Amino acid sequence: MSEDSSTKQGDFCHLYVDEAGTPDIFDAKGRVNIGNSGCSRFFLLGMLEVANPTTVADALKHLRESMIGDPYFASAESFKPERKKTALLLHAKDDLPEVRVKVFDLLRSFGSALRFRAVVCDKEAIRIREVKKREASPGYRYDPDALYDELARSLLGKFSRMADGYHLMIAKRGNRDRNAALLGALEQAEADFAESFGFSRGGIDAWQTVITNPRETICLQAADYFLWALQRFYEPRIHPETGEVTHEVRYLNAVWPQVSQIHDLHFGPAHGTFFTPSTPLTLEARFGPKPPKKKKPHV
Repeated sequence: MSEDSSTKQGDFCHLYVDEAGTPDIFDAKGRVNIGNSGCSRFFLLGMLEVANPTTVADALKHLRESMIGDPYFASAESFKPERKKTALLLHAKDDLPEVRVKVFDLLRSFGSALRFRAVVCDKEAIRIREVKKREASPGYRYDPDALYDELARSLLGKFSRMADGYHLMIAKRGNRDRNAALLGALEQAEADFAESFGFSRGGIDAWQTVITNPRETICLQAADYFLWALQRFYEPRIHPETGEVTHEVRYLNAVWPQVSQIHDLHFGPAHGTFFTPSTPLTLEARFGPKPPKKKKPHV
């Protein structure tokens, strides 16, 4: 399916779903793995609504190709084809800081033609829940895929945009084909939507779902950048010498005008907290005021 897969007349909604962080909580021996190398504190699932996928995909492709032809970038490791990084696709984690600036500037230039929403899961809260399940049933084992499906249901079930149809492009997860599970999550999300809003938007038949990858479906590269900005906000960075904990907010601030909603599932009340344009996600709102720096004692 192409970037702009609408072949019928009408109002079609183009959605691109990707994840950031990992749904893993325990290692192979059942020990808590959160915070260790390769295991994030938060797990995020994001969805980018793109008004004109072809325009966005062409712009991102042109930007990347122009940088490939620029001598400034040509010798950089991430631009060497054998590294299979920026030479092949834009990926915020792998891209140079100079590349990120250009990509964020391009994404911001589309304004409201790009609308982003996400659900954020605090895996510490899930760990407590899973430990209780294990204590109640010793044979129980945590399934990371189940957490992904739980977030997918939450993300899609609260998406209230009405359209004649929905084209849902989902980033493939590793080598697993999870079409059946994702369709199940979508069916549950449609039921949640009907229960919340009192009417159906067409059920599962209104959705065309494709599991794909960001190299073939370039708008997933845009979704990756929005998710990376949100992840940098949430994931704590600890200074190796001082132990100071910081969160990077500048990337999220850059794209915040294009954010529709961030649902922080385990922050605040039982149903979580919704951050929106009217109630912005800020460091103070999520993590509280920054503690004052300790003054050095006078000698």
